[in-house]
Amino acid sequence: MIKRIDASEKAIELIKILKEKHGELMFYQAGGCCEGTQPQCFEKGGFYQRTGDICIGTIEDTEFWVDKDLFEYWKHAHFTLNVIDAFGVGGFSLETPLKKTFQIEYRIFTEEEEKELEPVKIIF
Repeated sequence: MIKRIDASEKAIELIKILKEKHGELMFYQAGGCCEGTQPQCFEKGGFYQRTGDICIGTIEDTEFWVDKDLFEYWKHAHFTLNVIDAFGVGGFSLETPLKKTFQIEYRIFTEEEEKELEPVKIIF
């Protein structure tokens, strides 16, 4: 099965640091303006997903949720979670006090990959 999301080593290292401090985590990426344009990291249960939102996979046992409309737009793309040294917009994500910002890089799946994609989890 082809994963819909992966992470850079820098992102994995930061997730481990945040897990030590905050416990179980979750990611959510909305399709709106401001803080919604980048993935947000919360303590697990610290953000309530909406009906139709999609979990595209896990990173370090941390679910990565995507707004249903954003998923519809990017369902043919692979997500790679990365982290940069910067202060992201909004400041709601747990990495903000560390002067880091999670970001997503996208690439389009090949036709062969599309046939082998891992299933997603949807909130009903």
